[in-house]
Amino acid sequence: MDAMHLLNHVLNLLAPALWLAAGFTLMSRLFMKKQAVAHSPLAQAAILSVACCGVLLLGLALLGRDGKMTTYGALVLVCASVQWWLLRGAPGK
Repeated sequence: MDAMHLLNHVLNLLAPALWLAAGFTLMSRLFMKKQAVAHSPLAQAAILSVACCGVLLLGLALLGRDGKMTTYGALVLVCASVQWWLLRGAPGK
């Protein structure tokens, strides 16, 4: 496998996490205007992306393959939990 194929596989593995993080960040800005957000949109998306990518990689390690519905369910739950935590003004606020 050459570098382009490896990059393609890695991007396809992480694509759901990155899209979900971007979607949660955008939707929180659109629908929760009256609530103070703990971080800038870029920092919020980065934190969500790291959490979501971790869930996908953990699901791959534990279940042995990508694309299991259990992993995607955990992905949504973790992303929503981290988003809630960020909107509550978590670290030190």
